[in-house]
Amino acid sequence: MKKKSKASFKKVSALAKNPKAMPSAVSKSYASRTAKHFGRMNDPSVSAYLKGICGDDMEFYIVITNKIITDIQFYTQMGCEATIACGSTVAQLALGKSIDEAMSISPQKILKALNDGLPENHRHCAILAVSTFYKAIAYYLLQD
Repeated sequence: MKKKSKASFKKVSALAKNPKAMPSAVSKSYASRTAKHFGRMNDPSVSAYLKGICGDDMEFYIVITNKIITDIQFYTQMGCEATIACGSTVAQLALGKSIDEAMSISPQKILKALNDGLPENHRHCAILAVSTFYKAIAYYLLQD
């Protein structure tokens, strides 16, 4: 059962209504994907948390069945629009993939998926999202 934070959902909704805050590729990306993949999960197969150098945080909750990612959620309490867009993009790219396929997700792929719409000073958000995702996968692989 998934549990979404009302305060964070309001934050994401408010960000989605302000497209001038980030380039349009980023705004459209997280606005269209966040509602589906944003939130916490009660019973994931695995989860992970990291805090970035900028102070943003990222959490991933992943359900894995037969080595396939069947459900994925990300959450950030202190994340900017770029962090939200990157977490959303990782979730979108990983859903339905095998563990091996999902391990090919890289910060570069996130930037390309966002049409290189992240400003230079927010590119570290792609690294935060992918690193948190990799940490969750590593925890899963260590469980086997």
